Amino acid sequence: MDFSLGDHPAVNVTKLLCENSELFGGMRDGNGGCAPKSVRQRKPLVVWNITRRCNLRCLHCYADSTSKHYPGELTLEQSMHVIDDLADYQVPAVHLSGGEPTLHPHFFDLAGYAIARGLRVTVSTNGTRIDSGAAERLKDLGVAYVGISLDGLGGQHDHFRGRAGTFQKAVDAFRHCRGAGQKAGLQIALARQVVAQLPEILRFIEQEDIPRVCFHHLVSSGRGADLELLRASETRAALRMIGDAVLRWNRGGHSREVLTVDQPADGVFFWLTMRRKNPKRAEAIWRQLSANGGVRHAAGLGISNIDSQGNVHPDEFWHACTLGNVKDRPFSGIWNNAANDDVIAGLRDRLPLLQGRCGDCRFKEVCGGGFRVRAFQKSGNPWDEDPGCYLRDYETATEEAAA
Repeated sequence: MDFSLGDHPAVNVTKLLCENSELFGGMRDGNGGCAPKSVRQRKPLVVWNITRRCNLRCLHCYADSTSKHYPGELTLEQSMHVIDDLADYQVPAVHLSGGEPTLHPHFFDLAGYAIARGLRVTVSTNGTRIDSGAAERLKDLGVAYVGISLDGLGGQHDHFRGRAGTFQKAVDAFRHCRGAGQKAGLQIALARQVVAQLPEILRFIEQEDIPRVCFHHLVSSGRGADLELLRASETRAALRMIGDAVLRWNRGGHSREVLTVDQPADGVFFWLTMRRKNPKRAEAIWRQLSANGGVRHAAGLGISNIDSQGNVHPDEFWHACTLGNVKDRPFSGIWNNAANDDVIAGLRDRLPLLQGRCGDCRFKEVCGGGFRVRAFQKSGNPWDEDPGCYLRDYETATEEAAA
C-alpha cells in the first residue's frame, strides 16, 4: 500500500521556510486554498483505495496487501455511482490508491470518468506499471498529479518493497511521466532505514530534478505495525536535514516543493528553528500556521477514506472506525451523517478532548494534537498524546512555564 499524496495534515516546508513562497502552489485544495467558513460547508478530500491487490509486498503496507484477488470489491457500476456522488457532492479532490491502483482492471476508465465529471484526480503508485504509454495516457486523461513511492535507493528500496528491480522501475516511472509532461513527484516514508540514506536521497532528488517530494511520517498499521517510530532525536535530525536542503535549493533558484505529511507538529518545529535563525521569517511562519489551523485537513474533517470494499472511514489508517458502506448508501449521505459518530464528532472538535502532552501543549491550536490515529493505535484512546510527537517538553510548555 503506497502512502497517499496530499492527505492528512501536510506541512509545506518550502512555503514555510522560503521568502518567495508565492511561487509554490499547494496541491491539496480544489478551492484555491480558501477554507470554507464552517465545518458544515467543508467537503473532504477522498482517499479511495480502489483495490487492495498489489504486485509488491511492502514492509510498511497499512492495507497488508498481496498479489491476490480480494472478494467483495466494488464493481465497475458501483464505482461509477460513487464517482457520480462525489462529483455531485463537490469534494475537492479524489486520490486513487490501493494496493496498487493501476492493477484495477478499470483503472483508466475510473480515472477518466472521474475527471470527466469534474473531479480533480491524483494517483499514488509504486511505479512498477508506469511505462511511457501509461504516462502518456495519464497525461491525456488529465490526471492532476502522480505520486511515486520511494523507500531508499537501490537495494534498500527493493528490500522495503519485497521485490528486486523495483527501485529502477520507480525511477523509470518518474522519467516516463516527465517525458509525457505528466506532473509527478516522490513520496518517501521516514522509516529508520530510509532516514539512514537521507543525504543520498536528497542528492538523488537534485540529480533527477524532482519537482515535488512528500516525506511521510510512519503510521503503525497493517504490515507497518511492527515498524518502530523514529526516536525524537532521529526525527529532528531528519527534519533539519530536509529544511537545510529546501533552503539550499531555494537559494539556487530551484522551485522544488517539499512537504511533510502525517505530523502537523513539523510546522511548529520549523517555526522554533527559524525563530532562532531568522525572527522575521519566523513571524511569517507563525501567521501561516495560525491561518491554517491544526484540524483543517485532519481525518474525519478534511480527509476521508473509501476502502476497496466500499467502507467509509475517517482516513485510510483508521479502519477500526467504519461509518457506512457506499454499496448501501451514497458517500455524501454517510459523510453528512458522520457527526453522529462519537469518534468523528470528537475529531471535528478535538482540542478540549486532548490528553497527556497534547492536552497540555501550548501549540495544540496550530497543531491540532498531532495525528490522532497514532494515539488510538498505541493506547486505544484517540485523545491520548501522539506517540510520534518529538517536540521537547520545554518547547511545548506555556511561555510562563518555560520561563
